[in-house]
Amino acid sequence: MIEGSGGDGMRVLVLGADGLIGRAVCDALQAAGHHPVRGVRRQRSRAAGVDHVYVDFARDTHPSDWQARLLGIDAVVNAVGIFAEHGEQTFRRIHAQTPRALFAACRECGVTRVVQMSALGADEHAASRFHRSKRAGDAALRAMVPSGTVLQPSLVFGAGGASSRMLMLLAWWPLTVLPDGGRQRVQPIHVDDLACLVVRLLERDDRPGVLAAVGPQPLSLARYLALLRHALGGHRLRVLGLPSAWLARVGGRWLDREALAMLARGNTADVRPLVAWLGQAPRPPRRFLAPSEATDLRVLLAWRAWGALGRLAVATVWLVTGIVSLGLYPVAGSLALLGRVGLTGLPARWALYGAAGMDLLFGLATLLLRGRALRAAYLAQAVLMLGYTAIITVALPDFWLHPFGPILKNLPMLALLGMLYAAERR
Repeated sequence: MIEGSGGDGMRVLVLGADGLIGRAVCDALQAAGHHPVRGVRRQRSRAAGVDHVYVDFARDTHPSDWQARLLGIDAVVNAVGIFAEHGEQTFRRIHAQTPRALFAACRECGVTRVVQMSALGADEHAASRFHRSKRAGDAALRAMVPSGTVLQPSLVFGAGGASSRMLMLLAWWPLTVLPDGGRQRVQPIHVDDLACLVVRLLERDDRPGVLAAVGPQPLSLARYLALLRHALGGHRLRVLGLPSAWLARVGGRWLDREALAMLARGNTADVRPLVAWLGQAPRPPRRFLAPSEATDLRVLLAWRAWGALGRLAVATVWLVTGIVSLGLYPVAGSLALLGRVGLTGLPARWALYGAAGMDLLFGLATLLLRGRALRAAYLAQAVLMLGYTAIITVALPDFWLHPFGPILKNLPMLALLGMLYAAERR
């Protein structure tokens, strides 16, 4: 056994170190006296003494890409994974092809302590592309590094994780919509217990080939959300159950047909092997959130809930404005207003219908985009509104004195766009 509290500890390459599990593993390794080397796609931390290795699982698909990175490395933890494909980031490449190259390089470099973060359900009965690709990566580890361990978690909870916050938001809503009423069985484990388990496995000379990483007992998805709601200070969870087939049509990447099928299959296992390796029982879901965490999260979730409504309101304003401008409001009236700013004839019609099309485009962008693209859309909307306001101020100043305040209402709209931009950036 390699003791983390003595000597110099191990140098452990943690891949996916910017993710929920990877960050927790790095913290646990440091607490045990080891030295994590963070494998990341881009540098986000500039803390002194923090080692980084830059990797790209979409492109580092050959053993030669990894050999230099493994020099001086005693162990490897692969916590890279995706739940939806995007561009070069495909299930086959991220979960199977690149891990196969990594494990081949580990064999060539003599790195025998490897933990592969897989998923419960990546077995001989796997049907989804996600599970099949994970299973292919697991098979590569067992073939090339037989001393390595495949960890198969159920749902992993961490207050900073995107999926965990999505579930907490569902639990926080006054009425929660769940597929088939949330009867699906899950066995969530806290990310800190999972990270501690990884350290224990790396420190041991005898390791299991495959180990399910699950919480203390199975429970339904609805019951899990009810426990999260209680921890957040809420009362009884109200659930509206809808057929999975309906939700698969509108659920997007998180609730597509394959994701719902994986959920329906169940996500549970015997916890006793994990207890033996961890040395203690994993914490139950009712203890996932400390009181201080719950207080902070209540504020964040309330903001996100109202932010979602604000986003819907902004999209509605643009869509309705565009539809109204296309003809619900008399076109002659619109052309008369454009005449007051100096546009007549064909240019006025181009301006009218072009502006209506832009309004519709902004409405759809607000509903459909994410991340940087959505932030860019918010900025473009603000610039357009400021432009409209400037033109109206010069050419139609009487609108500032209109009793319905059509221009004054631009001010709260601009403030809402600013808040949504800041929230999306965060």
